[in-house]
Amino acid sequence: MKIYDRLYIGGQWLTPSGTGTIDVIDSGTEAVMGRIPEGAVADAEAAVEAAKLAFDSWAATPAATRAGYLEKIAANLKARTDALAASICGEVGMPLKLSRAIQVGSPVYNWNLYAKLAREFEFEAHVGNSVVVREPVGVVAAITPWNYPLNQITLKVAAALAAGCTVVLKPSEVAPLNAFMLAEAIDEAGLPAGVFNLVSGYGPVVGEVIASHPFVDMVSFTGSTRAGKRVAELAAATVKRVALELGGKSASVVLDDADLATAVKSTVAACYLNSGQTCSAHTRLIVPAARYQEVRELAKAAAEAFVVGDPRDEATRLGPLASAAQLSRVREYIERGIAEGAELVTGGAHMPDGLTKGYFVRPTVFGRVHPKATIAQEEIFGPVLSILTYEDEEEAVRIANDSIYGLGGAVWAGSDERAIAVARRIRTGQVDINGGAWNMQAPFGGFKQSGYGRENGVYGLEEYLEYKSMQLKVPKPA
Repeated sequence: MKIYDRLYIGGQWLTPSGTGTIDVIDSGTEAVMGRIPEGAVADAEAAVEAAKLAFDSWAATPAATRAGYLEKIAANLKARTDALAASICGEVGMPLKLSRAIQVGSPVYNWNLYAKLAREFEFEAHVGNSVVVREPVGVVAAITPWNYPLNQITLKVAAALAAGCTVVLKPSEVAPLNAFMLAEAIDEAGLPAGVFNLVSGYGPVVGEVIASHPFVDMVSFTGSTRAGKRVAELAAATVKRVALELGGKSASVVLDDADLATAVKSTVAACYLNSGQTCSAHTRLIVPAARYQEVRELAKAAAEAFVVGDPRDEATRLGPLASAAQLSRVREYIERGIAEGAELVTGGAHMPDGLTKGYFVRPTVFGRVHPKATIAQEEIFGPVLSILTYEDEEEAVRIANDSIYGLGGAVWAGSDERAIAVARRIRTGQVDINGGAWNMQAPFGGFKQSGYGRENGVYGLEEYLEYKSMQLKVPKPA
């Protein structure tokens, strides 16, 4: 069991002001796998003050020097790959093989990417008689989720550090051990004191302090739409910049000339990745009504091919959910779907066969789901797919856009040209065209109640920069 009893503030591992602790639970066994401090108001305030003190010096540090620190951090994380993958596998439930590639491989890539961007980015340009400068926004509060914990931390912290900002990080209390391992990697890299600070704890305490603190210039939050609204409300009092990456209910639209088998199998996989605990998961499969029976059988077969079990077992394709609360939430949605009259194609709310411990749920598919049904409108955050049908392309687009969210999605068609034409009409931040692969340099973020702001690549770096214009005196025309 991994026990952390100190917080990382001002370049030091400090004893918390209180005595509270938080147990970290293994999602596959329900056993305690670690323990972290329960940070208090005084700890959060100390972290913000440390970040404030460090800001001027870090902002003035040459971008190439900042990049060097980021590269050291990336190398230190890579050296910890096995330990990080094992920890996140237990904390979140993603199978170990995928945890190595996605939960650790992606953060290592992104730390290196932001080092590269820091070296290459044009922080100033001449525009007419003005010098337009991009400067760091200031002290950043990063509040991160549990589903892709280290990568969501990385997309905020690495981008902010590359821009010249200082950071206070509050990781999710559900999956925090990886954040402490990152702090160890950062300390080992010799990052100047106060540039990065880690305070664990609960949102209503630590989160509210850093979101409202007058020394914090920006809050970047990833999590539920409900919590995001609260963060925005707190930040508004001091007119902070806010970036929100919130919920999703993404549609996979299958047009009548698409490769149906590929589209359905790929959509099920996109829905079930990380046990469905993905904000941009393709949870609504929108298909021609005339092809429903064929789609139903394809989706059933694809879902039932997912082997549920111990995430440390190489044969497992679907691990547990991250927590008891999440398991209860997903089961309630499955029961709601049945109660509202959707056809249960496969799965259900009961524990999968052969399992007695862990937060497991059956891979579930609902058919003939009404577009206004609860399971078609609300984010479930579990391996639950809803199949909806349409009569023509206009109705398909209308159903896809009938959501308060707009984060991800897909369009499948006989040609990329037709798929792109439909994708342009869907109000969402990302659309995969005929199975287009994830791109870690493309902007990620949403429309509507999926939030505002973008992460990934240069777009993520720009979130942490302000514009300054300096007008030069120029000679009068001859």
